[in-house]
Amino acid sequence: MFIAHLPAGYLGACLLIRRTAQARRRLLFAPFVLGSIFPDADMLYFYLIDRGRHLHHDYWTHLPVFWLAALGATLLLALILRSRALALAAASFVGGVFLHLLLDTPFAGIRWLYPLSDHSFFLVTVPATRSWWVWSFVFHWTFLFEIVICIAALAVFLMRRRRA
Repeated sequence: MFIAHLPAGYLGACLLIRRTAQARRRLLFAPFVLGSIFPDADMLYFYLIDRGRHLHHDYWTHLPVFWLAALGATLLLALILRSRALALAAASFVGGVFLHLLLDTPFAGIRWLYPLSDHSFFLVTVPATRSWWVWSFVFHWTFLFEIVICIAALAVFLMRRRRA
């Protein structure tokens, strides 16, 4: 997935705050949206250090077990500090991360059972049909899902703006 993580994060955050008290909305909205794009921060490492030698979905930012451990540690810290706000923000952020991982699973693959298995789960293989790998994804039929997500996010944004 290339262009739809942020719009999907926006849609997910809108659903998350629908029935949330006004005081908690900002605490949940921003971390969820940030979490929905954060795993792709590994692209900096992918291009600048690794020089594309390994699939970026094999880095720690795309491993569900890492995020479960990070959430557990953060919730423990929130319990020690008695900070409900920290717990909510952390859970929201990791919720956004898991949305990202779910969106990557069908077309790019995620190692959901790591470290028990190195198997990458996916539904569709996007063949390398273009000289630059990005174009192979952009011109594949699966890219239509991204366009639909983007249009839906734009529609929700415009409806929310009209109401405000």
